[in-house]
Amino acid sequence: MASWRSTVSFGLLLFLAGCSSAPDLPSLGKVEQFHLTDQANQSFDSAKLAGKVWVADFFFTTCPGPCPRMSSQMHQVQMALEKDGIQLVSMTVDPAHDIPEVLDTYSKTYKASAGVWHFLTGEKEKLNHLAKDVFKLGLVDGSLEHSTRFVLVDGTGEIRGYYLTSEPDAIPRLIEDARGLLKT
Repeated sequence: MASWRSTVSFGLLLFLAGCSSAPDLPSLGKVEQFHLTDQANQSFDSAKLAGKVWVADFFFTTCPGPCPRMSSQMHQVQMALEKDGIQLVSMTVDPAHDIPEVLDTYSKTYKASAGVWHFLTGEKEKLNHLAKDVFKLGLVDGSLEHSTRFVLVDGTGEIRGYYLTSEPDAIPRLIEDARGLLKT
C-alpha cells in the first residue's frame, strides 16, 4: 500500500513539474541599462523594460537582405504576444541614415504597435557597445553587417535565448519560450 501511495505521489510531482510555466532557459548574460532615441524622437531609457519580457534585434531600414524577413517575423511575435505584455526592441546598425523619422515610417510599414515595438537609434558607439559587448551579436561599425538572431530577455534583464531567424522553428520556439517567461 505504501508503494502505491509513493507511486501516486511521485506521479503527481512529475505532473506538476510538467505544468510549470517557467521554461528551463539558461542565463546568457545581463543587459545593462541603456539610453537611445525611439521612432517618435523621444528618449528611450531601457528602465522602461524593467519587469517585462522583451525581444531585441539589430537591423537597418534600407537592408535588401534579411531585415524585411526579420521585421515580418518580429511582427509575428508582436501579434502572438502583444496582449500578454511582450515588448519588442529593434536597434539600427545604420544610425547615420535611420533617424527617428525614417524609423517611424519603417515601423508603420510593419504595423508596429506604439508602446510595444520600439525602433531605436543613437550614437554609433553606443549601438556598437550594445551589439558587441552586451548582446554579443557583432559590430555596428558602418559595414551594415549584422546578426540575424533575435534575443529573448526576461524581466530582470537576463538574456535567456538566441534565435537564428533563418531556422524554420525559430519563431515558434521564441514565442513558446517568451510565453513561459511571461507567465512567471
